[in-house]
Parts: sequence; structure tokens; C-alpha cells
Amino acid sequence: MARIDKIQVEEKEILWADRKRILGMPISFTRYSMDDERLYVKTGLLRTELNEILLYRILDVKSTQTLWQRIFGVGTLTLFSADQSCPRLLLKNIKKPEKLHRYLSDFIEKTRQSKGVAGREIVGMAGVGLNHPHDADGDGVPDDVPQEHDADADPVADELR
Repeated sequence: MARIDKIQVEEKEILWADRKRILGMPISFTRYSMDDERLYVKTGLLRTELNEILLYRILDVKSTQTLWQRIFGVGTLTLFSADQSCPRLLLKNIKKPEKLHRYLSDFIEKTRQSKGVAGREIVGMAGVGLNHPHDADGDGVPDDVPQEHDADADPVADELR
């Protein structure tokens, strides 16, 4: 078995990086970065947490700016994804949010095309992890809804009764 210090991990080029800003200055302990496959959010000083999301799983990007954010030249991007652990990711108080919004949207689309992921596959993944209140077995069909069955059309059903 390989020791952890002997494992070589390919360092990917960082395409974008920023920090959460307070009053327009990067003085927080939340860092954002993106390579050609993933978006990373690292938070904390003493106890750190690293969250990553695959770019092709991002379904939609929304940017917002409050008046104060506009004054300080920052904004918030909300990423809606098909990722079960993080269906909504906020990139708070980042510089040039509109420019990043356009860049991310274009890059996500290119990533999907390069991986051969169709839009319908992404939309189908979006419902994963969302449980219907009456779906105890998790098959996506509510259990309390009676299944229609025509006994006249199924002779095997008649024998079972």
C-alpha cells in the first residue's frame, strides 16, 4: 500500500481565484478558486473546510449586488448544481461578479461539451437526492398513489387473485 506522502497529485493551473471581501478588502478566511474541472471553496482559519464542485454539474449561475456591494465593487454569485452535498453554493463578496458570471457560464458550457454531457442528463441529475414526502422506498414514485392496473388485460393477475 502506498504511503500518503508518496502519492503524487497533479497540480492543476488555477484559472480564477479570489477571497470573500469585507468592505471591498480581502481580509476574510474564505478563499475561492477554480481549475479546469472544479470550483473550490476553502473556509476557516483554525478549523478549515474545503468544498469542491465539478463544473459540469453546475446548472445555473445567478449574480446579485446590493447597494453596498456596488459601492465597494463586489457582488455575490449563486451557483445552483446537481451536486447532492452542495445544491446551492454562494460565492459572497467577490470582485467583478458580472464578469465572473459570464466567464463561468461560458466555461461550464465548454466543460459539458468536452465531457459529452447533455443538458437532459444534467436536469435528470438535479432531482437526485430530493425525496418526495410520500416516497418511502426512494424510487421517485410516491408510495401512497395507487397504481392503475387493468385486471382484464392481465391474465396473470387474475390467476394470482
